[in-house]
Amino acid sequence: MDGKDKKNRVRNWFGNLTPMKSFLFGIVFAILIVIIVGAIIVKVKNSGYGHEITDTKKNGERPELQVDLIEPNEYSRPQIKLKKVNGIVIHYTANPGSTAKQNRDYFNGLQYSKKTKASAHFIIGLDGEIVQCIPCKEIAYASNKRNYDTISIECCIPDDTGKFNDKTRKSLIELTTWLMGRYDLSIDDVIRHYDVTGKLCPKYYVEHEDAWKKLKDDMLDYIDKKGSKAD
Repeated sequence: MDGKDKKNRVRNWFGNLTPMKSFLFGIVFAILIVIIVGAIIVKVKNSGYGHEITDTKKNGERPELQVDLIEPNEYSRPQIKLKKVNGIVIHYTANPGSTAKQNRDYFNGLQYSKKTKASAHFIIGLDGEIVQCIPCKEIAYASNKRNYDTISIECCIPDDTGKFNDKTRKSLIELTTWLMGRYDLSIDDVIRHYDVTGKLCPKYYVEHEDAWKKLKDDMLDYIDKKGSKAD
């Protein structure tokens, strides 16, 4: 059978179809087209074309936390919703030798003393312990005009220089980089209280810009070593 005969047979076959068969054939054909087009779209997306690919990192595992939340009150835990996290603010406690627990209890006691409004989401102690005082979905009274879009971290200090000891510094790096990964933040989003208000906080890292730069460089190094691309 030559090519002309084949074409005639195909033409005759289509010509002999009843209206119902033609309708059903059209539906099946349309379904096949949809399936094929859908498969192509999925393949294109998975190949990295047609949509934005992010290089967000999971910056290590969440460090060990002691959750000891402040009681809801208007002076240190107003339970105001933190709508979006745009940054992480680093502070120091300014009371040498005090523990994370003592600072947490001070914040909690403000509901009774009514001296001021103050708190932080996390406090890191001299032994590297991390105490969470405020849920990350709520604001803390820590960073003035940035209270509403930042997570605050208070660091305990051993002496009047305000320099963090090795254990505190290590936990700060682990906690900060984990939060960066959790909220898709860059190293530029990690700032000092000083960068918000000009306050000498954290003291040592305002007086020594090189130490602040080194701390942030160490955070980036930690991400490179511990981070992995998000699933």
